[in-house]
Amino acid sequence: MSRKGPLCIRNAAADTFAMVIFCFITGMFIEIFISGMTFEQSLASRTLSIPVNIAIAWPYGVFRDLMLRQGSRLSSAPFMKNIADLLAYVLFQSPVYAAILFTVGASTDQIITAVSSNAAISCVMGVFYGYFLDACRKAFKVPGYTQQA
Repeated sequence: MSRKGPLCIRNAAADTFAMVIFCFITGMFIEIFISGMTFEQSLASRTLSIPVNIAIAWPYGVFRDLMLRQGSRLSSAPFMKNIADLLAYVLFQSPVYAAILFTVGASTDQIITAVSSNAAISCVMGVFYGYFLDACRKAFKVPGYTQQA
């Protein structure tokens, strides 16, 4: 196995675990309590989101790492990681989330409200997801992974 093999497998596993768990919980909360979707609509959305999140988890992790690197080139200030996490989350997740909601039959108003709410909440959620992802990568013992400051 190549030197990148274990890194890729563990990294993908950690990224996938983090995305599926985090998005299921936060998505259901937003859909039911903020967007006004029924429990059944939200459960359908969250169920559909699992294979989608599995498919996009590792690409998102790669995109996030790129955003972190770009952010650190702009500033070495500690808050830059939070800004990079926020931007990565909103830019990557919003179109995917809108497509999921459309697929499960949410109305245009529900989609706009859910995606807008998700983008606004991502000001906090994206940062928390970044910390959660870092913790998952550490727990999965991703080789060569050094937690970003």
